[in-house]
Amino acid sequence: MMPTKNAGKNLALTLIALAVAALGAGVSLVKLAQYGQSDDAAQMPAPDFIPNLTLILLVWGLAWIGLVRVVAYWTHQPSKLIKIRWLAPLIFGVTILFLWQSLTTLYAVPGVILPPPSAIALRLAHNFPDMVADLMQTIRAIGFGYGVGCVVAVAMAVAMDRLPFLERGLLPYGTLVSALPIVGIAPIMVMWFGFDWPSKAAVVIIMVFFPMLVNMSAGLKATSSIENDLLKTYGAGYWTTLVRLRLPASLPFMFNGLKISASLALIGAIVAEFFGTPIVGMGFRINSEVGRMNIDYVWATILVASCLGSCHVFMLNIIEKHMTFWHSSMRE
Repeated sequence: MMPTKNAGKNLALTLIALAVAALGAGVSLVKLAQYGQSDDAAQMPAPDFIPNLTLILLVWGLAWIGLVRVVAYWTHQPSKLIKIRWLAPLIFGVTILFLWQSLTTLYAVPGVILPPPSAIALRLAHNFPDMVADLMQTIRAIGFGYGVGCVVAVAMAVAMDRLPFLERGLLPYGTLVSALPIVGIAPIMVMWFGFDWPSKAAVVIIMVFFPMLVNMSAGLKATSSIENDLLKTYGAGYWTTLVRLRLPASLPFMFNGLKISASLALIGAIVAEFFGTPIVGMGFRINSEVGRMNIDYVWATILVASCLGSCHVFMLNIIEKHMTFWHSSMRE
């Protein structure tokens, strides 16, 4: 365990490094903002280029030192974990955004190739109502498809566990269906269910069904023969054993399938919206704005989609933590 005196000294040095990095980042961004307002950014005088680049590298180096020290302090001070657990990813994320903004401005990168974070933020603020409408349209497809696909998969896993011939007949087709390309399924679903969200929900169901089925089937087999034999000695039948032992033991596998399916559902819904939608939806917005060369709008939509997926997985992690507190992976 690191002595308290050394820990406090390291923490002070960390805060100093981060403060200097933040000050340097502010100065650098102000200078680059003035540079970006010129009529021809490519004509920046040569003497200004090296100092700006040097300042950017200095800020990056100080942020790196601060991040390393935060992780070291985190490792040697377990009691402080709750207070600083978000500091390391925050420093890393802010540093990436700073480098992105600085380098795209300093090198005058065209917006159609890589827009700076400031342009993406402005687009997000300016088109916020449209993005909310797109988000709600996509959430409808994800919510229905994800819920139906996962529930049916869990029910099918229980049926396969009860009737082994279903497992032998159905699981071999799981690999076949899971390998079907979305770009081939989506147009067919649009022809079957129309251009609105039900066709996208159908794609989501196909995307999440078999990953959830495979994980749930493995979870139902996770209990040992000793545990099953113990319940049999108490006179427990199949359904009692299933409810009291096997379903609770399968929860870690079920949540693993739910988290895998969460990302697949988001991808499936967005890609399905490329193939016919009532001029609303995140997939439609990405497809249409790419054609108009509004790449900052595309990045803003990608940001919203990423936040949606992250929030979904975050909620699943919270639920998992409360439902599987007894599992070894949660005890720490």
